[in-house]
Amino acid sequence: MKNGATDSGTNSSLAIVETLQRIGEVPESFPVWPGARQASPAIRKATVERFPYLIAFEQHKDYALVLGVAHQKRRPLYWLARASRATA
Repeated sequence: MKNGATDSGTNSSLAIVETLQRIGEVPESFPVWPGARQASPAIRKATVERFPYLIAFEQHKDYALVLGVAHQKRRPLYWLARASRATA
């Protein structure tokens, strides 16, 4: 039982790393977060394959800023306060 939990944790960590790599390669391929279409910079979401996690990130010109890795059902918007504020 203990190995199963460790394997699951390792697998989820690897899946998160793979998703972060995809974000780094093609951030514009991920959808804009619903309700955040007016945000500047754009807030996008990436689903972690095989696990119930989302990665929220801002797409900037030269980089992507990860706001949070969130469980889809537990406090999914906890990271929102970390989003950049648009300046006029």
